[in-house]
Amino acid sequence: MFDVRRRQFLAGTATLIFTATSVRAATIAGRLPWAPNAGDPPERFKLGPWEFFTGDEGRAMEALADCIIPPDAQTPGGKDAGCAVFIDRQLAGPYGRQEGLYLHPPFQSGAKNQGYQSDIGPAQTYRAGLAAIDSVCKERNSGKAFADIPVGDRILFLKSLEVGELELRGLDGKSFFAQMVRDVQMGFFADPIYGGNRDMVGWKMIGYPGARYNYLDWVNRHNERFPLPPVGMTGNAQWTRS
Repeated sequence: MFDVRRRQFLAGTATLIFTATSVRAATIAGRLPWAPNAGDPPERFKLGPWEFFTGDEGRAMEALADCIIPPDAQTPGGKDAGCAVFIDRQLAGPYGRQEGLYLHPPFQSGAKNQGYQSDIGPAQTYRAGLAAIDSVCKERNSGKAFADIPVGDRILFLKSLEVGELELRGLDGKSFFAQMVRDVQMGFFADPIYGGNRDMVGWKMIGYPGARYNYLDWVNRHNERFPLPPVGMTGNAQWTRS
């Protein structure tokens, strides 16, 4: 995965914004479901705490997000795009609580084509997985957590996790890594109302117009950049920290 060109990798996964996990709908009127960017550490933007992650988990997730989607000269990476905030909000909500899913034994092993199967759910998986990653890093790096080791060492660590060479205690590390990649990708391309895709950086990168009321005149105009800025579900052309 790390050998693929960054923009090809991201553009190829943009359709993930249409395949997010289904959850029960709720009516929201006159407000956002949470404060914009509320997951950012207070020392950077003076905003509120994480909804699900502890401080250490949040630091680890931001470092992981920046490895999965590294910044370049044109586009922020996963950390500054708010991907960790997106995941934090999902884990704090119905997705993390597994609402609408079967949660009681007996459990049966799923077929390989059904993907990774677990009875502990996303929230517990992330809690265990991030703790295990930091634990292994501290053992190998004189007590330093994942967020504290050099970027090059982070990449080597994740490459070993990706191919199954590195084991995490009590968890399928390879499957957990694959899940993090998918979730970070969704955070990069989801509507900013969910905490990620800050300033609509993902949409701007691929030229996606967002939730505009009508752009039928452009549907058949292939390989042309849409000339207007993207619009989120709130109707704002820009998503800012103000």
